[in-house]
Amino acid sequence: MTTDLAALDDDARYGAVRSRDRRFDGVFCTAVRTTGIYCRPSCPARTPAQGNVAFFPTAAAAQAAGYRACKRCLPDAVPGSPGWDVRADVAGRAMRLVADGVVDREGVEGLARRVGYTPRHLGRVLVAELGAGPLALARSRRAQTARTLLETTDLRVADVAFAAGFASVRQCNDTVREVYAATPTELRGRRRAGGPAGSSSPGTLPVRLAVRPPFAARALVDFLAYHVVPGVETAGPGWYARTLDLPHGPGAVRLEAPVDEVEPGGTAYVVATLRLTDLRDTGAAVARVRRLLDADCDPVAVDAALGADPLLAPLVTRTPGLRVPGQVDGAETAVRTVVGQQVSVVGARTVTARVVAAHGRRVDLGVAGLTHLFPDAATLAVVDPETLPMPRARGRALVALCAALADGTVALDGGSDRGDVRAAMLALPGIGPWTADYVAMRALGHPDVFLPGDVGVRNALRALGEPGDPAAAAARSEAWRPWRSYALLHLWHTVVPAQPDAQPDAQPDAQPDARRAREEA
Repeated sequence: MTTDLAALDDDARYGAVRSRDRRFDGVFCTAVRTTGIYCRPSCPARTPAQGNVAFFPTAAAAQAAGYRACKRCLPDAVPGSPGWDVRADVAGRAMRLVADGVVDREGVEGLARRVGYTPRHLGRVLVAELGAGPLALARSRRAQTARTLLETTDLRVADVAFAAGFASVRQCNDTVREVYAATPTELRGRRRAGGPAGSSSPGTLPVRLAVRPPFAARALVDFLAYHVVPGVETAGPGWYARTLDLPHGPGAVRLEAPVDEVEPGGTAYVVATLRLTDLRDTGAAVARVRRLLDADCDPVAVDAALGADPLLAPLVTRTPGLRVPGQVDGAETAVRTVVGQQVSVVGARTVTARVVAAHGRRVDLGVAGLTHLFPDAATLAVVDPETLPMPRARGRALVALCAALADGTVALDGGSDRGDVRAAMLALPGIGPWTADYVAMRALGHPDVFLPGDVGVRNALRALGEPGDPAAAAARSEAWRPWRSYALLHLWHTVVPAQPDAQPDAQPDAQPDARRAREEA
């Protein structure tokens, strides 16, 4: 059964509800007309008659239609729809920006500007595609953030209101009552009845991030640890931490990979401990960390498609639920990709750390090893390329890229069309297809990128008994659409070393490079 909402009719949706299929949690909501409640498809309550249900593509759409969230299944506490990254249309791009808090910070006009539409036309598109306009989507996001904070932290209700993005405590109270049919105090009481939440000191928030299983958490941590840039990132056995450059101030996050197996059809959770200098950045921090984790991926669909290929089947069996690591800042990803052209991972880490030390902003967030924010594009755009610790041509390419990022010629905030971004990057000196496509995969969440000329890909294919030349690799990858980015990660995973358990900060110096390819000068 597909999890593509556009391919589902009401009978298929009702079949998912009747079987309590958790794969569809987050793909659509089920509203019951007789009770005025909307649920996730897997809600354990008695299945309503088909004639009494309506289906909505988002929780915001159900709320806009007058339904309130089920207190039993918490339909907003699920991963988002995996369809947005596959489709990458206007609605999908807008959803990512709404999740990052753009509507709260810049209004509907700012959201429309980022996706290249007028506010009125964007509203029509979102209502047609998602059943709700941008304000309703933002309101739903704020309500979800408030509920999560009320049930998982000890923050005062007033702090929760502003952390969730509400303009006032009263607005928060009214919205929470309307969406959940409960006051903020009652929501907090549910948490206390079910056990204590994680402790939360001022500015420190422990949150649980829902992820669809299977989830190869350790493989994701190993990948991030292998590419750690000292000062900005640090990692150890089963965990990874980094600084965050957020809209209202610096922050940091520490991620703990789950160690317990999740029952089939269940939900995995990643524990993220946020350190924020401004609680208004809570929603943006959560959205960016979810992008880093590729948390909205549908691993069952990906593994089923790739596992049907004889070459990839053993890799999928060995590491089910492998994710494509995303990013917390698109510009940072682009800069690090350019720095890494034609050098090893270890060399790229060393050079990038020198750039961070010279141009990054120092911060003190109380996390050992995290001392700097990654330098922003505007800062690097005015650096003399001759002073950068890299070949002159690459330094000029880096500065030109940062100038394009700073003036908006290249936008990596998730709101731009992927094809337009690729064309804009390729127009810059020193940026070739490998760099543009790698950035599309990591920074824009593109699920169907393949890098046939990549050294790691060629080595992995040869080790599997396949031709390693780019033409043959490209032809072989056609069978893996539309999930070639995940196929790429499976190939890379055969050459990226595991994070050592005994030495948290040790990094391999003589391992095969999993990503570098020769880039056009």
